[in-house]
Amino acid sequence: MCLLYQYPAEVKLFQVAALSLIILFSGCKDNPTDYWKPTPYQLSIPFGFPTKLNIPDDNPLTVEGIELGRYLFYDGRLTGRTHPDSLMSCATCHIQANGFEAGINHPRFQGGFVHGITGIPTRHIMLPLVNLVWNHSGYGWNGFIWPDNPNINLRNIEDFVRVAVMAEDEMSADTTRVKQIFQQLKGYPELFYKAFGSDKITFRNIERAIAQFVRTLISANSRFDKYLRGEVQLNPSELRGFVLFTTEEGADCFHCHGGGGNPLFTTHLFYNNGKDTVFDNLHDRYYITGNPLHTGAFKAPSLRNIAVTAPYMHDGRFSSLDEVIDFYSTGVKYSSYIDPLMHHVLRGGVRLTPSQKNDLKAFLNTLTDLDFLINPAFARPEKFPDQQ
Repeated sequence: MCLLYQYPAEVKLFQVAALSLIILFSGCKDNPTDYWKPTPYQLSIPFGFPTKLNIPDDNPLTVEGIELGRYLFYDGRLTGRTHPDSLMSCATCHIQANGFEAGINHPRFQGGFVHGITGIPTRHIMLPLVNLVWNHSGYGWNGFIWPDNPNINLRNIEDFVRVAVMAEDEMSADTTRVKQIFQQLKGYPELFYKAFGSDKITFRNIERAIAQFVRTLISANSRFDKYLRGEVQLNPSELRGFVLFTTEEGADCFHCHGGGGNPLFTTHLFYNNGKDTVFDNLHDRYYITGNPLHTGAFKAPSLRNIAVTAPYMHDGRFSSLDEVIDFYSTGVKYSSYIDPLMHHVLRGGVRLTPSQKNDLKAFLNTLTDLDFLINPAFARPEKFPDQQ
């Protein structure tokens, strides 16, 4: 005979509740995101800079994301090859000492004319990676990536990363192979977990990490910045150059590149600045918008660190600042597409005297930010995660 002990109802209720809690907490253990808590990164806005930032809601800056992005930016395995120096990384072309641009003195790319890992040249000279967290109008010389693009895959820096990795004239890589390689590398899955709550590496999270790092590349400590903060005084030639830069009667630079009130030294807009009279409409702003008024128009790049970012113009036709200043002085060409802001086109340019040219160049040199060019937070890591 079997005697069954009958538990009181309240005891049975307790057992059910306890079992439910065990199941609940067991489930939590299987969900790694319950333990994931990245550290928010507080971006410090420099004196005089805009407060509106281009940081997507789905990719906020975190200490862990930026750290991961820096590793990926310098890691040649982003090409889908298996060695950290596999011929090309983001930093192969975007060199810190050259304002994160190739620069005219690049040991691999003659005169700054870069090409991809396959040898195919890029369509345009590079734009420097500087202060892009304040860019709201579009990326690239023609702005083919912009926040309101109907193509949701071409809207922000994250998308630019993917384009660069896949493009034949850049890394020419298979994104599936890229993420598989990093998945197998010691240290990287853990960093992805810390940054994004999952150690399963996706290419989307690769994009997001590099974009976070790029948004921290802020230049705001040039000699001119220090002048605006009252820390140093510009010399007479630099001051005269500043006046020329910011007046229509002078060099008339400020309409497109901003003046003393625009610390970005670009409007991030697109202009036909009178370089040519014949246009093929290939990859200019018209190529994107279809607006005939945008024929021959390209982005006005930031002039920060301009002294180290030669060659100049979208096609790299000028190798020195002197050539650029000469062009705007006497080489501007009229066409029906020239931007109305090119006020001096009918006389070929602003007609600077030799001494004025020297003064303008002296001012442009005050925009070089040496701290930015050697900041260790932006530099190549000593070791990659799998080497530590």
